[in-house]
Amino acid sequence: IIMRIQGVPFADIMKTATAGMKGVMPAILVLAFAFSLNQLSKDMGTAHYIISVTEGWLTPHLLPFLIFITCAVISFATGTSWGTFAIVMPLAAPLAFTFSGGEVSILVVATIAAVAGGGVFGDHCSPLSDTSVLASTGAASDHIDHVKTQLPYSLTVAVISALLYLVIGFVFV
Repeated sequence: IIMRIQGVPFADIMKTATAGMKGVMPAILVLAFAFSLNQLSKDMGTAHYIISVTEGWLTPHLLPFLIFITCAVISFATGTSWGTFAIVMPLAAPLAFTFSGGEVSILVVATIAAVAGGGVFGDHCSPLSDTSVLASTGAASDHIDHVKTQLPYSLTVAVISALLYLVIGFVFV
């Protein structure tokens, strides 16, 4: 309405609206697929299956560390943090709640943080990530050179984070 009041032709307004819709479609699709994947995971009982398969060796002390590493690998391989959240959160949260007796505890909070941190790691430095592509394009630099410059910093922070998740697991859980 404001554009029309300013005298912008209706055809230009429609072009702008269409471009805006095109810009948000990838995010909408990721969220739609995430919702579908989450529901499928629940219907199949994936979280309960993972709990039953890992109950012999997985301890609450290792859970945040392993979740962080898993999310970092998935997000780097796929280039998406939101996709990683959609894949891992429906599995990690029930595991953490099972270990903590169904109550919100440091383990649950650390596990959710590990999902977020691991997902953001790959989204930041994966060559497949739209964030990396846009950053290198915006800086007018070679894409792979940009990724190579980000990896040492991202890996340093990831190693420190993984070690801290181990500390959290063994000290606070």
